[in-house]
Amino acid sequence: MRLTRSYVAVSLMPGTEIALPEDVAVHLVRVLRLQPGDACVLFNGDGHDYDARLLAAGKREARAEILAARTVENESPLRITLLQGIARGEKMDWILQKATELGVARIVPVDSERSEVKLDAARAEKRLSHWREVVVSACEQSGRAVVPEVLPPQPLARGAALREGRGFVLDPVAAHTLASLQGNPLGACTLAIGPEGGWSPRDHEQLQAAGYEGLRLGPRVLRTETAGIAAISALQALAGDLG
Repeated sequence: MRLTRSYVAVSLMPGTEIALPEDVAVHLVRVLRLQPGDACVLFNGDGHDYDARLLAAGKREARAEILAARTVENESPLRITLLQGIARGEKMDWILQKATELGVARIVPVDSERSEVKLDAARAEKRLSHWREVVVSACEQSGRAVVPEVLPPQPLARGAALREGRGFVLDPVAAHTLASLQGNPLGACTLAIGPEGGWSPRDHEQLQAAGYEGLRLGPRVLRTETAGIAAISALQALAGDLG
């Protein structure tokens, strides 16, 4: 039986004991009903899974012993950054979840001219905390032991300047296609995906100035929740997980 993996933001070392964070303790003890002596798996984003054993399972505290560390080697050789125009509520959550499952290394949420979601400082901080929880949960489910970085929301020009490797904007009439990338190993790339309203002409100018190129994934215009996931999948098949 596959054991539930739980993220803990603490140092983990075989032979030591830790007090489990409250949210993890509640999930393991109250939801999964683990008892002292039961096994679990913990990870903290350092690329390892840690086999552990529950020592105590009280109402207010749960403790675990770290038994062994195992290197997890399921990260993609293609480092993908997703530059994502901020989408609404559950749609943004879905994008972050699926992008994490597909192996992106970094997510940069950006505000653009046609963004329907406008965040003040307080809301931006709250949304960032929530987005990071979504990404951690996706890592727990998908088996990743490295948690993708989620940067704070920022203006498009600033986010675009953080490009790693080649930058691409999906464009159904672009000259570049996936086939044209086959002879040019990427290593790293950044995908710029617009919000619900798409990129405005001024947004395109900013992306172009930051070195982004058009990439034709197909002849149709894709929605924001489809575009990034489709492009990540195609790039992973071409030069990442299956490359």
